[in-house]
Amino acid sequence: MTIIKQEDLIESIAGALQFISYYHPRDFIQAMDAAYQREQNPAAKDAIAQILINSRMCALGHRPICQDTGIVTVFLKVGMNVQWQGDMSVTDMCNEGIRQAYLNPDNVLRASILDDPDGARKNTGDNTPGVIHYEIVPGDTVEVHVAAKGGGSEAKSKFAMLNPSDSVVDWVLSQVPLMGAGWCPPGMLGIGLGGTAEKAMLLAKEALLEPIDIQDLKARGATNRAEELRLELYDKVNRLGIGAQGLGGLTTVMDIKIKDYPSHAANKAVAIIPNCAATRHTHFTLDGSGAAQLTPPNLDDWPEVTRETGSNVKRVDLNTVTRDEVKTWQPGDTLLLNGKMLTGRDAAHKKMVDMIDKGEELPVSMQGRFIY
Repeated sequence: MTIIKQEDLIESIAGALQFISYYHPRDFIQAMDAAYQREQNPAAKDAIAQILINSRMCALGHRPICQDTGIVTVFLKVGMNVQWQGDMSVTDMCNEGIRQAYLNPDNVLRASILDDPDGARKNTGDNTPGVIHYEIVPGDTVEVHVAAKGGGSEAKSKFAMLNPSDSVVDWVLSQVPLMGAGWCPPGMLGIGLGGTAEKAMLLAKEALLEPIDIQDLKARGATNRAEELRLELYDKVNRLGIGAQGLGGLTTVMDIKIKDYPSHAANKAVAIIPNCAATRHTHFTLDGSGAAQLTPPNLDDWPEVTRETGSNVKRVDLNTVTRDEVKTWQPGDTLLLNGKMLTGRDAAHKKMVDMIDKGEELPVSMQGRFIY
């Protein structure tokens, strides 16, 4: 019988969420560097360079890889011989770990979770609650996967109940272009195949926790249908030419991960959940000896990348720019901005539209201004 202390799970989850906020997984960095080395499209290559430079800076400075620090998902495999020591439910322990992580004064993470999602949509203030999944398994340890999923990539999730004779490949290839660049490629696609509707979505999310190993799979060859699908989709999705940040190029996905499950004879459930370039997840095991200790990656694993400038670099004064000047900008141009830019998220945009519709004067003039 293993005793797992309440405070050990809380501390482990809090530490893991801080850890993944500024450390990319090593396999992700290696795959991104390989994509950078082979990329031929200047705009896409520059986008990948920015991702790699940003990743290294975040690892050095312990600051978030992306301003959207995600909604937390925790997968627990709880051994049947485990006994918990504490007065909280395991769900409450997980949420307390999330709360401590996102309110950490040394690296405060953005709270994005809204209560009453179709009503008041009030921010809970500490990014709780997370989404918690359990599996009870033989053994005397607790295995934990922690992920922080950005809203932009989560918003591009897709699901369909196909006919048994329908092609999974054709459906995936029809959906990926509809996702556009809003999921911030290059990243990964998690695909859940089979089971029921909710099982397929869960499989797709779980698939994203696996390491990037598509090149190893290509080298050894497929041994089952899921691996055959991975190889076929990896090649065909990248041939769509969406590329890094939607700028075109050779790499849209760095891996395709597929989990399948037996299904009813009349059904073929298929789900796609993408992971963006801010891939954030880690894994640890609690065995009763204390909180998990995650080992920081070696900074030598990050490539030394510098951004290259060329004829497509344009200096823009936001205070004097004209509409005619804007019309000369081309996709892939690098704009060096100087001047005043307004910022506002979704609620601000909606409020402005409502005020305009009512004939009310905006609190700031939008004439000749940019809003981000």
